[in-house]
Amino acid sequence: MTSHNKIDKTDVIIVGAGLTGLTTAYWLKRSGKKVRVVEIDNRIGGQIQTQRFNHYIYETGPSTGAVSTPEVAELMNDLADTSQGGCQIETAPDAAKRRLIWKGKRFWELPSGPLSAIFTPLFRFSDKLRILGEPWRKRGNNPNESVGALAARRLGQSFVDYAVDPFISGVYAGNPYTLVTRYALPRLYALERDYGSFIRGAIAKRKQPKTDRDRLATKEVFSARGGLSHIPQAEADYIGMDNISLGVSDVRVSPEGQGWTIVFLDAYGNEQQLQSRWVVTTCGAYNLPELLPFIDKERMDAIAELKYSPIIEVNVGMPETFGGDYCAFGGLVPTKEKRQILGILFPSACFTGRAPKGGALFSFYLGGVRNSEMMDKTDDEIRAIVTQNLHTMLKFPAQAKPDFIHISRHQLAIPQYDINSGRRFSAVESLEHQYHGLILGGNLRDGIGMWHRITQAANIAKRIIMSE
Repeated sequence: MTSHNKIDKTDVIIVGAGLTGLTTAYWLKRSGKKVRVVEIDNRIGGQIQTQRFNHYIYETGPSTGAVSTPEVAELMNDLADTSQGGCQIETAPDAAKRRLIWKGKRFWELPSGPLSAIFTPLFRFSDKLRILGEPWRKRGNNPNESVGALAARRLGQSFVDYAVDPFISGVYAGNPYTLVTRYALPRLYALERDYGSFIRGAIAKRKQPKTDRDRLATKEVFSARGGLSHIPQAEADYIGMDNISLGVSDVRVSPEGQGWTIVFLDAYGNEQQLQSRWVVTTCGAYNLPELLPFIDKERMDAIAELKYSPIIEVNVGMPETFGGDYCAFGGLVPTKEKRQILGILFPSACFTGRAPKGGALFSFYLGGVRNSEMMDKTDDEIRAIVTQNLHTMLKFPAQAKPDFIHISRHQLAIPQYDINSGRRFSAVESLEHQYHGLILGGNLRDGIGMWHRITQAANIAKRIIMSE
């Protein structure tokens, strides 16, 4: 290792070149701030990584986002302009928005309206009738009520088993009875808290006047044309790769006077020092003890104890569909069905160019909190499980052979917003109050989805800009 004594000064240092870090840096640079991003990996994008195989385009991390806030639409519109059209948002067609749920020996469509809700075999008749009384059911009084307990109380057990449970598997790869509603699904929690009912709350929300900016939040499922990696790449192109240090190690942050100093080894083993008024961390909670050694053990433990679910993602390219109907967002599998698959997404039904003409792309998900032992299986065992379910669940004939099967393992995939989340959020808030210019971002707070990351980044950038 050689020493590098020069200290570079900048306005904001961002740790992590994933979606949160790059989006924060993007908006800061758009406002005229000097930014530096440091990243331990040798590439940008964090968990977002688009791959290609012949005429297939597939993701080995997040597959889709949702335009759930105006910030998402604003970012995508801005990127289309700054990248001269190189990053274009693509939304799923209406026909591909169908959600499927496995029950028995087949997938059933999740009801999308009153009529289909009446006739679906997914829910018990008694629970269908129970829904009629939901607007008059008493509010809960447990602020730490789990998602499963809340849904069972207001909707009935069959709704938990065949709607809520698979939804939680698809979003968190988690257990609905350990995730706390006010942390994991705050919008759902707010409906009961503010309106006393999911149904009454949803009706009231629809009646509220919306600004033109509010209407940007269309809730549509989106990707980028040609794959999600175009989003961080367009951001990095605008930020400038000379402002992004990849392959760094031994990163340490420390308060220094009225600002911050960050010391790290660059990709060549040279020690680098940066100074700034602001430091934003966007990495996993497990990285923070080494990154922020000046923080007391009690508050750091409250943050770093965050649990993550493990996920195995398997992409399968099929050269033809043999007449199968795969026009849907995908299918989820309830825990009660006791299968080895959490769910299957149908990316080629949602976005263009994901599979050759006449073919299809599928993304299988295994593991999760309840099936973490799947991580111990070999690649051959995983291929065998996926191949079997390709035939039994997706009904491909025995002679159907994939063009490729690609396995991605993510040991620390999705944070679990459980009972300990309150301690974590309080620790983050107190640290940011004590240490001016320190912001702890990333998916350890503010939600886990792509839209959460984009929204959080926009808010962090705005906070820094407005404070000057």
